[in-house]
Amino acid sequence: MDKYLTVILIFMVVGIPIAFFSPTTGELREQPFIPLFYGSIAGIIIIVIYSSYKEKKERQKANARRRSRK
Repeated sequence: MDKYLTVILIFMVVGIPIAFFSPTTGELREQPFIPLFYGSIAGIIIIVIYSSYKEKKERQKANARRRSRK
């Protein structure tokens, strides 16, 4: 996974508890910020899928180069 995607993934993971807890007081919110929660979950899923797709393409290119050398 690229370092940029890792940083964004960390922000997404940190955003999940912020949806339920107030960052200023640390107390549980009466009305959780649901769009932040689901947005973070969706972002994490997208990053994982994109990262695995990108790694799969790189692996295919490496295998093709290795086969062509023989």
